[in-house]
Amino acid sequence: MKAEGDPNLIVYFNGQYMPMREAQVGILTHALHYGTGVFEGIRAYWDEAEDEMFLLRPIEHYERWKQNCGILRIGVPASAEELSEITLEILRRNNLRTNAYIRPLAYKSSERVGVATDDQDAFAIVALPFGDYLHSDKGLHVGVSSWRRVEDNAIPARGKICGAYVNSALATDDARRSGFDEALFLNESGHVAEGATCNLFMVRKGKLITPAVTENVLEGITRDSIMELAQRELGLQVVERAIDRSELYLCDELFFTGTAVGVMPILQVDHRPVRNAEIGLITAQIRQLYFDATHGHMKAYRRWLAPVYKSQPQLEEAAIPA
Repeated sequence: MKAEGDPNLIVYFNGQYMPMREAQVGILTHALHYGTGVFEGIRAYWDEAEDEMFLLRPIEHYERWKQNCGILRIGVPASAEELSEITLEILRRNNLRTNAYIRPLAYKSSERVGVATDDQDAFAIVALPFGDYLHSDKGLHVGVSSWRRVEDNAIPARGKICGAYVNSALATDDARRSGFDEALFLNESGHVAEGATCNLFMVRKGKLITPAVTENVLEGITRDSIMELAQRELGLQVVERAIDRSELYLCDELFFTGTAVGVMPILQVDHRPVRNAEIGLITAQIRQLYFDATHGHMKAYRRWLAPVYKSQPQLEEAAIPA
């Protein structure tokens, strides 16, 4: 099995499967200079007991990716179903039998100077062995960033637009240098938005509360999964509304969600404990439910999963246009 960063990992690039070392772009590539790309993140989880890897909600991820690409007028000619099949094939070709992270990237590929985007498009898909994104078994200490979340009328945060993630990089760098595990954004209205790379949920007075998608947050698929699990399995009332910063200091529980992070408890905000600075009951229950659902342990949520090694035979070479 190949490891993260292995140049021999098989990727999908320019309509072909090839080793990552051969998948190269030029120094003048438009997206490199101007951030004119859109990426996606998809998880695949290995379940030892079943001897199977499960790709999590690939159709929904690829549908979101193609919609977000439309913001920059980037065309992805393959359907969500075809992209899912390519991803399954990449995982098989790399014989990945551990948790993995899949990174589709569509971008403006012309090699020239000038910001106009009416030119060539390309896309690639990479799958990497991938463990925990935020390394903390005991929960996180986060800090509210002095950087504000980008506004929808500037660079839409609801789409994973490459250039927008400079916003996240600045906030994350400041947070880590200040001793925090992760940054937490406010939007320009002063309401809580999300983490630098993940959505936020708050438990207060028995309700599960999360900022509405109109608060300049990513329309997260993990976020959607958590809302469904909380309502169906725990009978919780889920409320989408604006959250004030001071509510973070008064709430009962707090946690991040996202493709990379899964469900990650937050125990301190701005050097203030969340309740008793321990992982709360609801957070723990949701975390376990999410693990079980994504590893194939819950029959009702098998519809979210595409098995890798028990799925259809591999695609022909270059079956999908670049």
